[in-house]
Amino acid sequence: QVQLVESGGGLVQAGGSLRLSCTASRRIIGINAMDWGWYRQAPGKQRELVARVTSEHRTTYADSVKGRFTISRDDAANTGYLQMNSLKPEDTAVYYCNVYRRLMAVDYDYWGQGTQVTVSS
Repeated sequence: QVQLVESGGGLVQAGGSLRLSCTASRRIIGINAMDWGWYRQAPGKQRELVARVTSEHRTTYADSVKGRFTISRDDAANTGYLQMNSLKPEDTAVYYCNVYRRLMAVDYDYWGQGTQVTVSS
């Protein structure tokens, strides 16, 4: 079973930056055909999509992070990244990475354990 391990979370002041990383515990066969995503969940709120990069390297961002966050991937290293700039207190949440692909009616859906990001005002 593949495990995803996030790192890079922490406490930062508003306006600061963090870079989250997500690395697979072992090589994921066909990872270049999978989508990488970052989600977050704040206390009392539902988990929401923050950013996604497809296997074709098309990116999607939540409106609340456009222009501030950048998602990227390094398939050779089985690693995904989320660069977060100009952080705001409302960005405070647990951030989860996800790797997903649907192939022949089978979902390949891997999640990390989450990393806490806290932005102080």
